[in-house]
Amino acid sequence: MSEKTTQENLEAEPQQRTVVVAEDEALIRLDIVEILKDQGFTVVAEADNGERAVELAREHRPDLVLMDVKMPVMDGISAAELISKEQLAPVVLLTAFSQKELVDRATEAGAMAYVVKPFTPNDLIPAIEVAISRYEQIKALQSEVSSIKEQFETRKVVDRAKSLLITKMGLTEPEAFRWIQKTSMDRRLSMREVAETIVAQVS
Repeated sequence: MSEKTTQENLEAEPQQRTVVVAEDEALIRLDIVEILKDQGFTVVAEADNGERAVELAREHRPDLVLMDVKMPVMDGISAAELISKEQLAPVVLLTAFSQKELVDRATEAGAMAYVVKPFTPNDLIPAIEVAISRYEQIKALQSEVSSIKEQFETRKVVDRAKSLLITKMGLTEPEAFRWIQKTSMDRRLSMREVAETIVAQVS
């Protein structure tokens, strides 16, 4: 009986998410680490430049990499590109500017979200949740579809279906994705087939 209870307790306890933080200004880095720890994240490593951030992401395979855009040796966008290409972890970029060009570059580099400085925990934590959720969605789609072209097409139609579910059913983005995922499992259809049905019926 006690063994079963221990097992249940282990299952009930949520696993702490691990984060690599990269920021060249020590005081800001300290603030970020404090915020993350207060929110229940485990900071496994810290870096003060983009190159080191990539090395640490390879070493630790964290649940998230949180890093500044402007850093020495290698900037955050270049580092995000490498981390994204190697599928090491989702990346959230911190930036002092919210210029469209920068945001576009960050998105192209594979960053899942960005936060404009100065920020509060209320800005940072939702961005982290969105980034982790999007990353998990992409991984789920990739495991279902092998070719890059198919993945891109599938992502497009799934994104369209998600936004319809968000608008029509009032779901959040993660809820909409889970709904598509669950329906695909229940009906033994691919996520793309489910998404195409939603688009055809709802739009």
